[in-house]
Amino acid sequence: MTLTRYGIREWGGGGLVALLLLVGCYFAAVHVNFYLGLIPGVLIVLIYGFVVFFFRNPHRTLPSNPEFILSPADGVVRDITVVDDFDQAPFEGKALRIGIFLSVLSVHVNRTPAEMQVVSKHYREGRYLDARNPDCARENEAMTIAGNAVAAGVEFPMAIRQISGAIARRIVCPVEPGIKIGRGKIYGMIKFGSRTELYLPVDEKFEILVKPGDKVSGGSSVLAKIRTSQTAAGDGNNE
Repeated sequence: MTLTRYGIREWGGGGLVALLLLVGCYFAAVHVNFYLGLIPGVLIVLIYGFVVFFFRNPHRTLPSNPEFILSPADGVVRDITVVDDFDQAPFEGKALRIGIFLSVLSVHVNRTPAEMQVVSKHYREGRYLDARNPDCARENEAMTIAGNAVAAGVEFPMAIRQISGAIARRIVCPVEPGIKIGRGKIYGMIKFGSRTELYLPVDEKFEILVKPGDKVSGGSSVLAKIRTSQTAAGDGNNE
């Protein structure tokens, strides 16, 4: 397991500050009072340990089946619904939305569910409602990338939306239109509790494989499967 580069300011700068404070605690413990140095020293270690834990970037093994569309984030599937007014190129109108809630204990890096050529990027200013609040999807600060994705040789529009929560106040998304992102690659993160949404076409060729309440892991859990002509032929032969 490594630490994400998107948190280098926090875990790198925080580590330096923690080290300096621990040196001060050592001198306090030796020259003033042992417990005067020990107690704050333990607190500093625990706080920095949480920072390191939050910015962890565990290795993920991607499912080999190219028909699988992967989870863009760790967390719990909160809702699966059809959105009538999703209008961000290359989408027009309707889209199927899978919403994932991330707690402060979740891994917070975001991954691409399928290989994707980014077409558009849109930032929305907004509120900082709790990510479990159903209104957060419409009202909170958000960053959305959308483009043309490919799974098992089938091209389709796909979008990923990062949404800030009550604690999360920083969305990191360095990718820009024109960039091609590989399947399961890390493209950004949301710092502290938040929500991530995956948008797919409303099409019968997409089979949703999760339900609300399911726990998922970014890059390794499968949210949906795309039915190719070969899959359809195989299903027919099994009946």
